Amino acid sequence: MVLRLSQLFLRTLREDPADAEVASHRLLVRAGYIRRAAPGIYTWLPLGLSVLRRVEQIIREEMTAIGAQEVHFPALLPKEPYEATNRWTEYGEGIFRLKDRKGNDYLLAPTHEEMFTLLVKDLYSSYKDLPLSIYQIQNKYRDEARPRAGLLRGREFIMKDSYSFDVDDAGLDASYAAHRSAYLKIFERLGLEVVPVTATAGAMGGSKSEEFLHPTEIGEDTFVRSAGGYAANVEAVTTVVPAEIDFTNAPAAEVRDTPDTPTIDTLVAAANALSPRSEADGGAWTAADTLKNVVLAVTLPTGERQLVVIGVPGDRGVDLKRVEATIGTFLPIAGEITLEAANEEDLKKQPLLVKGYIGPGMSLDAPLLGSEGASKLLYLVDPRVVSGSAWITGANEAGKHVFGLVAGRDFGWDGVIEATEVRAGDPAPDGSGPLETARGIEMGHIFQLGRKYAEALDLKVLDQNGKQVVVTMGSYGVGVTRAVAALAESNHDEKGLVWPRAVAPADVHVVAVGRGEEIFAAAEKLALELEAAGLEVIYDDRPKVSPGVKFGDAELVGVPTILAVGRGLVDGVVEIKDRRSGNAENIAVDRAVDHVVNAVRND
Repeated sequence: MVLRLSQLFLRTLREDPADAEVASHRLLVRAGYIRRAAPGIYTWLPLGLSVLRRVEQIIREEMTAIGAQEVHFPALLPKEPYEATNRWTEYGEGIFRLKDRKGNDYLLAPTHEEMFTLLVKDLYSSYKDLPLSIYQIQNKYRDEARPRAGLLRGREFIMKDSYSFDVDDAGLDASYAAHRSAYLKIFERLGLEVVPVTATAGAMGGSKSEEFLHPTEIGEDTFVRSAGGYAANVEAVTTVVPAEIDFTNAPAAEVRDTPDTPTIDTLVAAANALSPRSEADGGAWTAADTLKNVVLAVTLPTGERQLVVIGVPGDRGVDLKRVEATIGTFLPIAGEITLEAANEEDLKKQPLLVKGYIGPGMSLDAPLLGSEGASKLLYLVDPRVVSGSAWITGANEAGKHVFGLVAGRDFGWDGVIEATEVRAGDPAPDGSGPLETARGIEMGHIFQLGRKYAEALDLKVLDQNGKQVVVTMGSYGVGVTRAVAALAESNHDEKGLVWPRAVAPADVHVVAVGRGEEIFAAAEKLALELEAAGLEVIYDDRPKVSPGVKFGDAELVGVPTILAVGRGLVDGVVEIKDRRSGNAENIAVDRAVDHVVNAVRND
């Protein structure tokens, strides 16, 4: 049926909404696709639902193509399955919890791993039932502290989540590869550029993990790539580790007075004044020659606040996201944590930590960090701190630094952590060249979960030998509402949205421009003929709306093809405009339908 603007539930806006930060949020509201219901929560209007359903249909078709079957879980879920996997606690404040009238605990699902696992456990018991891939397209709920950017980071969103179930790891590899291929096809059909990047599994657990990032300046994720094909989320980048150095003949470390040098810049200046270095010995001291010891406070899910000290080269900043991705290796963390720089109160509880002059300790004095020293603080170092490397660092006394403190000889550490910022120009871990950095929006994420959830919920099947084995799982997600926002973000101009053909709410937008009855009659006839030819049509049949407003609305709404019936009708022509290229041409009325149909089908 032709969508007539005189009847369509639609009101466009001339002004941007006050809370809109990004183009997609601004334009989706102005063009009448969504309306804000509450912070991070949106109502979908008819045009928005049309785009959303087209995105969903493409996803369904590609999931069906790899043999996945669709199911649908409730969004309101009981507490018990999430207790079994400890995620009721691990999620902390990140989920919506509620009680029914009898006092039973429930949650609004942030994700459905437990429910998928229990469903398969309920119905399947033999290796003959596997492999299996099932998926759903369902609303998810997360209590975002700061919802922003419209649909890109909301409290309620729609996600496609699928899960594979296999008897062994070889089966998991095959399921993972099938989903990866399907994802690439989904994004290609949507017309959405994505870069698959190596990622960390994070709280999801498991081994192999990849994100599909849409490059854009407004993206919340930073990733890197090289000309040779390496690509990774910054949390997953590994440092190229320097070779260890023979310190047999290295001079002894020396404590020097360095008053008023609490920062790296002041320390470097003092070092070059106190102990100038010749070109033969490496030239002037730089920040890269210093060891900066950063104190972080980790708040565990239990509420306990624990300090960690990380030693990094002084020319590098600490990236808290990278620390968060790997700190669980060194701390007994089960759940979400808060990570921040230690505050004054934290430091007061550790009097041996002298702000601005913190060092790892040395053999000349009682060790402070990285051993059974007085403070017993966890001390981790950057991979560049290798055995034999010599540093200028704090002497744990105000106004004093140690020169020539040798790693492995004068101080030790509890572990090596990827903690520093990744920079453009850093070498790719695989040797494929220097890295360049970019920003992106996460559109999909795939994991090899392994047996984490199957073990927690006792999902086992009988193998070929009649022995019970734990099923191995994969998890695969696509942000559906986020895809709509990303498409709007990457497909617009100063006039409005410019949808790719595959997801546009209609194939053609017919506009009757003028007041004569013959214009409206011709536009009506063309709209009906286009519909009869199999196209989806929006028809602006509003009788008392000016041509400027109609054209403005057509360009704001963003249908790829606009057919305008106006003054040219007296000469037997109508105007057909390609919204994406901006090209317009006059076409004879009797050829207009064929022209549009061919344009749509050949697009």
